Amino acid sequence: MFKGNQYKRAGLLGVFALLYAGLYPTTAHAMHIMEGMLPPAWCIFWYVVAAPFFIYGLYRLHRIANSGEPNAKVMLALCGAFVFVLSSLKLPSVTGSCSHPTGVGLGTVMFGPGVMAVIGVIVLLFQAILLAHGGLTTLGANEVSMTIVGPLVGFLVYKLCQKFKLNRSVSVFLCAMLADWSTYVTTAIQLAIVYPDPNGGFGASLVKFLGIFAVTQIPLAIAEGFLTVIVYNLVISNDLWKEATL
Repeated sequence: MFKGNQYKRAGLLGVFALLYAGLYPTTAHAMHIMEGMLPPAWCIFWYVVAAPFFIYGLYRLHRIANSGEPNAKVMLALCGAFVFVLSSLKLPSVTGSCSHPTGVGLGTVMFGPGVMAVIGVIVLLFQAILLAHGGLTTLGANEVSMTIVGPLVGFLVYKLCQKFKLNRSVSVFLCAMLADWSTYVTTAIQLAIVYPDPNGGFGASLVKFLGIFAVTQIPLAIAEGFLTVIVYNLVISNDLWKEATL
């Protein structure tokens, strides 16, 4: 369990992080697909794709919250805050765009990918309403890229690392980093489908969208991987969570 001082430190850190996220300029084109970027038909399509994962996530969330694990709810809140804060830190990229971490690796390792679909909707909804980051019509598309595809890829990588008996920290690092990268690849695909290049079609458009964010996103994902390892090891070393996910 957390001790009194640990609660105070964690609380203060969370407050400062959230204040920073809230005060950070929001008038930029972010890697969340913003309002108006997708036609109505595609907005509906991505909502339909996301719906089964969200329903399954509710089932997993209910099981975990009622599992009897004393710190389960606290850890769920931690994972949600981790996603919210990291994905709110928008860093300038090229052509007036910006990149950001996703933060989904921590929750993926601790709880599996299902829960992240629900946590992701909550985070994306708050960001769209409070930070003008993303949008309500594009919520389904952003959920698919950041909190469905990202966690699924990260989880498969993590399980593959376990199968080959890689070091735990290496496994967590690869999970977080590749979950981040796969999110941006998925977003680029979503945009390239809607905005194909007049000359080269979908393929040329995809290369352009990937190239725009590669400069900042590659090192950003590596940094996110290291941060996720640090936080996860702190949680495990203080006996706040079992190494095996529920």
